[in-house]
Amino acid sequence: MSRSLIVEADGGSRGNPGIAAGGAIVVDGESGEVLAELGVYVGVATNNVAEYRGMLEGLRRAFEIDPGASVHVRMDSKLVVEQMSGRWKIKHPDMQHIAREARELIGPRHATFEWVPRLKNSRADALANRAMDRKSSFGL
Repeated sequence: MSRSLIVEADGGSRGNPGIAAGGAIVVDGESGEVLAELGVYVGVATNNVAEYRGMLEGLRRAFEIDPGASVHVRMDSKLVVEQMSGRWKIKHPDMQHIAREARELIGPRHATFEWVPRLKNSRADALANRAMDRKSSFGL
């Protein structure tokens, strides 16, 4: 049985578009132990692009920790969850590019996506805000 990892991801933009960043936390699905925290500074972008960047970097880190892991992504972005689950079309070119990169990264591995209320995504939100405040990435 493969290891289960949880990625909590978020993104934000101050201005939309404006200063943007994503954040992600990787958690061991069994013990609840935090394995990684990261922030990815995006520059000037929309909130949705920042959400995608947080998700992508969270997935990347999860698969660095355990390439064979089953990954469950939790986000408060209904748009990203529905698009990555294949239920909604991706029309925006920047988001298409990041989604394609994420799908290539996932490849044949198991990854699922779940929408969670914003209040249950505060750790990833704090990391995205820290990257926006610093205007730099960390933990990558």
